[in-house]
Amino acid sequence: MTVSVRRLCAFAAQAGDLDLRFTPAPTALEGMAGHRQVQSRRGSSYECELPLAWCFEGLRVRGRADGFDPQALRLEEIKTCRGPVESIKPNQRALHQAQARVYAAMLCQERQLPSLRVAVVYFDLGTESETVLEEELDAATLRAQLEAMARAYLQWARLQAQRGQSLVRLLQALPFPRPAFRAGQKELSRRIYQTSAARRCLLAQAPTGIGKTLASLYPLLKAKAGHRIDRVFFLTAKTPGRTVALEALHELQCKGAQDLRVLEIEARESACRHPGAACHGESCPLARGFYDRLPAAREAASAVPLLDRRHLGAIAGEHQVCPYFLAQEMAHWCDVVVADYNYYFHPSAFLHVLAQEQEWQVALLVDEAHNLLERARGMYSAVLSEGSFARARGMVPATAAGALRLLRAQWDRAEGACGPDALLDALPEELERAIRDAAGTLAEYFSAHPQLAKGPLQDLFFEILQCARLAESFDSAHSVLDFSPAPDGARQIAVRNLIPATFLRPRFALSRSAVCFSGTLSPFEFYRDTLGLPPDTAMVDIASPFSAQQLQVKLARNLSTRLQDRPQTLERLVQLVSTQFEQRPGNYLAFFSSFDYLEMAANELGRLSPHIDVWRQKRGGAADERSAFLDRFQPGGRGIGFAVLGGVFGEGVDLPGDRLVGAFVATLGLPQHDALNERMRQRMEERFGDGYAYTYLYPGIRKVVQAGGRVIRSESDEGVLWLLDQRFARPEVARLLPPWWTPAAVRA
Repeated sequence: MTVSVRRLCAFAAQAGDLDLRFTPAPTALEGMAGHRQVQSRRGSSYECELPLAWCFEGLRVRGRADGFDPQALRLEEIKTCRGPVESIKPNQRALHQAQARVYAAMLCQERQLPSLRVAVVYFDLGTESETVLEEELDAATLRAQLEAMARAYLQWARLQAQRGQSLVRLLQALPFPRPAFRAGQKELSRRIYQTSAARRCLLAQAPTGIGKTLASLYPLLKAKAGHRIDRVFFLTAKTPGRTVALEALHELQCKGAQDLRVLEIEARESACRHPGAACHGESCPLARGFYDRLPAAREAASAVPLLDRRHLGAIAGEHQVCPYFLAQEMAHWCDVVVADYNYYFHPSAFLHVLAQEQEWQVALLVDEAHNLLERARGMYSAVLSEGSFARARGMVPATAAGALRLLRAQWDRAEGACGPDALLDALPEELERAIRDAAGTLAEYFSAHPQLAKGPLQDLFFEILQCARLAESFDSAHSVLDFSPAPDGARQIAVRNLIPATFLRPRFALSRSAVCFSGTLSPFEFYRDTLGLPPDTAMVDIASPFSAQQLQVKLARNLSTRLQDRPQTLERLVQLVSTQFEQRPGNYLAFFSSFDYLEMAANELGRLSPHIDVWRQKRGGAADERSAFLDRFQPGGRGIGFAVLGGVFGEGVDLPGDRLVGAFVATLGLPQHDALNERMRQRMEERFGDGYAYTYLYPGIRKVVQAGGRVIRSESDEGVLWLLDQRFARPEVARLLPPWWTPAAVRA
């Protein structure tokens, strides 16, 4: 077994409180530059980045010491920081000291040294000054401490290794948990297994209802037994996706994979048991002494095969530790992790960092992957708002006031030069410098006053900091600087990502294999290009188990839902909806391009056919309002639910049988033609050659297909789908619809 020095110390040497009070951490590039700067100050005999390894009772500890001065017999562990050393949390300083001692013990063993001076060197990036915490220890003391840590780790790791060996045998014999594969399920599983064996990526389009989740997890678990796969990350866009994955994994555990360890990671906000408390020992009882109670909680959690949020919360409550950070610890020891996209694809994603540090062979399963494009754009965008400055007014310290005034001045200057709605392909140098300086000044302030790091001033700081980080990688090939106001008219400036491929590409490259699957991933090239998947990505389109006889698709060939045509065609559209309802009473969904259009149509239907029961999606509807909307779709019911295409009711809604007998789609779902989308179209055209389709047509028709997919949910369902726009008959649109849809043109 092999363990890094960092992980060994984190496992065996951490003690005391969990403390997440903000202290500004240097970026990876800043940290490397700081290390080089310290190393350059040493003498010519100074040894940098010294690889060290040590073996003990079947455990190999490996790492790279930052520096060793053979003349002074001093080993150095270099840590970059901002602000005084006193602001670094005690548990972090103890961890740094433990790492230095481990490297010193390994060096004494390798070079037969009787003793060493062991130093932790803190390098302040702001002042470029060093603070050295040094001690002199003999080789015997260092070795005894290292052996104690190794024994503690070995006792735990051997149990995990034994479980892992047993799991391989169980997975090799694991049968498919159902009596038989559904139509399309076996083909999807076969292709995923082949992709894993070939260490490739796969885009898989598979219809709803065949059991994509089980069909994707089963072959990867079989591959885990046959190939070297350390972890499977099942990544979802929404909570229901996590629930389905956990149910499938539990089914597999019950059918023979009982030694499989599964972990669910939920959002920190929803996992928190003391939402009013800050994450440190002086405020939260679960943070106080967290690392002292963690070993017992970890041992209890390791005995539970399915660590979903309910089980994890119960264990955390029993041992009085934070459930969110207990989950982060258990991610080291579980075979499958089920989590949101953010935990792997976000710039500071925990699972991505963990996979890098541990050098894991990771297999990715990206559920409902059509959602990743828009989510990733948000991850790699940042907004700085006028409102944040206003809310922080009166809280700005004197030391940061000048930097914030300069930032506002450079913002005004840049906006004045280009106009309030402008999109820039380059970040003005003066503005970038002002953003960076403001971020650095506020970082120093919060470093010196960690107890104040909460509230409007910190919110403003985080906005500036995110802008500063994205400014480092700003490039017109994937992003723009946007001066357009917020939807409510408030002034803001934003770094907006248009094409996330640049940022996602290394995340996919780190994985051993990746499968992106969804019911709507057509055309494949669009998702391959915009998500940054490799050119040799495999593609498979699983045939639908549903037949054209189940879904009667009707196309209103003389009806236009373009904005300028809506007043003239509204009455005809509503009459068509009413006629269909009278011909076959039941529950229907009607999708429109906007809330305004939705209200126009619902009001007109109420005027022409007041006897038809109608309910409407509300703007910004809360969870209970969304539930109330869906609760109206009861078996045997009669009425029409009006919703916005691309909203919460356009996907992930399952209304089988006669809970839903039909749907109307009164739009192509094309994104709005505005300045930002036009700039995106230009960028797509430059990179991929079909800017209009990549920006407008493909995203729009995907939403139509998803909405239409609400009608037929099983082999026994049957219903009707109305495509209420003549543009659906165009060849470039029709070819994007599912092959088993056979629209019949109707004069309307």
